[in-house]
Amino acid sequence: MSEAVNTLEGWFALHDFRSVDWTAWTSAPEAERQEALEELHAFMRKWSDVEAGKQGSSATFTVVGHKADIAFMHLRPTLEELEAVEAEFNKTLFAMYTIQNYSYVSVVELSSYISQAENPEEDPAIQARLKPALPKTKHVCFYPMNKKREGNDNWYMLSMEERRGMMRSHGMIGRSYAGRVTQIITGSVGFDDWEWGVTLFADDPIVFKKLVYEMRFDEASARFGEFGTFIVGNRMTEERLAEYFSV
Repeated sequence: MSEAVNTLEGWFALHDFRSVDWTAWTSAPEAERQEALEELHAFMRKWSDVEAGKQGSSATFTVVGHKADIAFMHLRPTLEELEAVEAEFNKTLFAMYTIQNYSYVSVVELSSYISQAENPEEDPAIQARLKPALPKTKHVCFYPMNKKREGNDNWYMLSMEERRGMMRSHGMIGRSYAGRVTQIITGSVGFDDWEWGVTLFADDPIVFKKLVYEMRFDEASARFGEFGTFIVGNRMTEERLAEYFSV
């Protein structure tokens, strides 16, 4: 049996993708639409207060394409708190005009393939990565992924040394994009249908294409990477709400 890699876990994560029932929204009375938007405004301010108190982080995005219209990403210390955020939002007037067509549950994860601190609980840099404030970039890209388990291309049958070497090479590509893209890896083994969720944040969306493309040539991805649906979008600010939902 190959040696399992040790991981550190941080905040739990929910990616909540929703389609807007535009027919119902455009047919609703203006006063009701305004009430719904004010309610969403209030939730976004509440999420900002949570982030200011370092008890989690949230981000709202509009999605480009047919896969969703609007997306929320929430990080919270416990799974119960994550459920409470979702349940509270589902009871709002605004949520009545949406359909939750996809979601992803995971937990922020760091592996020991690259390095391992002796006292991670006392390392500010590690704690900042395990409990991050979501970047306020213009664009976001999310996709789930697995490591392949087929024949000779079975990641989980490789030795720790082989896997560590590949992940070191893989990580060097990511480091070359430092300052242009922020990557948050969340583990989902036992939580959702894939093994990891990858969320990329950048001000230039072309960086998503270049980074993912370059990583495809790395052996860790070329031989062992399996990728799910890619979802890309633009950051939703309180100022954009009125314009986006105007009728």
